[in-house]
Amino acid sequence: MTDGIAKDRFEKLQALRGAGVDPYPPKVPQGVPVASVLDGLDQKIGQIVTLCGRLTQIRDFGKLRFSHLGDRTGSIQVGFERDRLPTFWPDRKRVEANDLVAIKGQLGRTQKGEPTLWATEVVLASKALRAAPEKWHGLQDQEQRYRQRYVDLFANPEIRKAFAVRSQIVREIRAYFDSLGYDEVETPILQPIFGGATARPFVTHHNTLDMQLFLRIAPELYLKRLIVGGMERVYEIGRVFRNEGISTRHNPEFTMLESYEAWADYHDIMARVEGMFAHLCDKVMKGNSTIEWKGASYDLRPPFQRARYLDLFAAKNNGLDWFDHAQVVLRAKELKLEWQGIAPEKLANDVFEATVEDSLSGPIFVHDYPVAISPLAKRNPLDPRVTERFELFVAGMEIANAFSELNDPIDQEQRFQDQLRHKDGESASEVDVDYVTALEFGMPPAGGLGVGIDRLCMLLTSSVSIRDVVLFPLLRRVDPNVDATVGIPAEPTTGPIATPTAGARPPAQA
Repeated sequence: MTDGIAKDRFEKLQALRGAGVDPYPPKVPQGVPVASVLDGLDQKIGQIVTLCGRLTQIRDFGKLRFSHLGDRTGSIQVGFERDRLPTFWPDRKRVEANDLVAIKGQLGRTQKGEPTLWATEVVLASKALRAAPEKWHGLQDQEQRYRQRYVDLFANPEIRKAFAVRSQIVREIRAYFDSLGYDEVETPILQPIFGGATARPFVTHHNTLDMQLFLRIAPELYLKRLIVGGMERVYEIGRVFRNEGISTRHNPEFTMLESYEAWADYHDIMARVEGMFAHLCDKVMKGNSTIEWKGASYDLRPPFQRARYLDLFAAKNNGLDWFDHAQVVLRAKELKLEWQGIAPEKLANDVFEATVEDSLSGPIFVHDYPVAISPLAKRNPLDPRVTERFELFVAGMEIANAFSELNDPIDQEQRFQDQLRHKDGESASEVDVDYVTALEFGMPPAGGLGVGIDRLCMLLTSSVSIRDVVLFPLLRRVDPNVDATVGIPAEPTTGPIATPTAGARPPAQA
């Protein structure tokens, strides 16, 4: 018997099979959602319904047993009486907490008034060979919750609700951009040249073409090719990959929205972002606009505050000039930042991140970023040192990044070359000549946007870690032969159990 599988549960499985009961039948009676019978229950008392779900702790009183049955919509008490279940009663102890069942019964209430389904027929849908977490404490260990998300979801209803909210957020973002005439598109995840952001990529190899490929760090350059092609309004919601750090705000693969709109600039995109937040407040938050995150309140209803990047930098660094490299180095030393061998523009932005970002409670648009850290953004005609770029911050966390897109092919190629000279070996790519060629055919003025969906979901679900809004976050691998808490150990078993075979665009999330 493998660790983690209760011996008595395995014996009950064998006994059921010996009695001719299939513990994993291909089909069981379909039920209605639990929430649908609880809604207006008093008008449904006496009705016969079928419910399907997972049983929780069973309380045995001899001729009467109680449990709760839960599905994705709610939970209801189930009463098992000997007189109502003459066929099932002899096998009743072989169906236990954590088993999945289909139960037909009569709706009613107990003497204490609790809504109850009085079972008249019980069909075992799936025999659980492992016990559920203890009733009152659930699955508490954070590491185990992430590794065994399948348990976390049924043991902690609030977690399941958070992911339902995430699903709704994505649906409403789609609805918002669809309503504006955008086309949803799909662009390559495997790319021969990685671009559109500054990050270390994941590298793979295609055998047939014998070529190195990269998991995309951003879909940007392909989406802007579509703008060249005349699609004019496009967006994509999909995974991007950055072979970098893991933290409460970073996961190596994360979900991002990118959108591009021809004949728009970054002021227009600010309006789009504010419109998106207003839409989410109405649809997801049911008209509310205030969120609680890490003990503080934030109002997400537009309009949002605005501030220039260079003004914020100077204000938080005693009037320091962002472009004065010698003084920036001294400031970096004061802050105990790594400064040797760091490109001047990156070091200055590191100082900005260290001194400004945490103070940006927001929502606030920080705009007009320096050209040196915005290789794909158009210069501001009133100040050629900076670009028409903004980032949206809430609670000190970058949520969105956007700019008026650079469409001058000569300027773009030069910036690619400048960027290439300052990249380190692992993050260095090559100039995307085909993208420059696309610009040479003419790209209309356009505004582009990147939104970190995971971070947005953190805010709207009051989650303090990105792992709480990613169903299966990346974790260090454990050996199932050593750690019995992870799955069924790959060890031979007897009986019927089969053994399984063992910046640039968007918020930088990895």
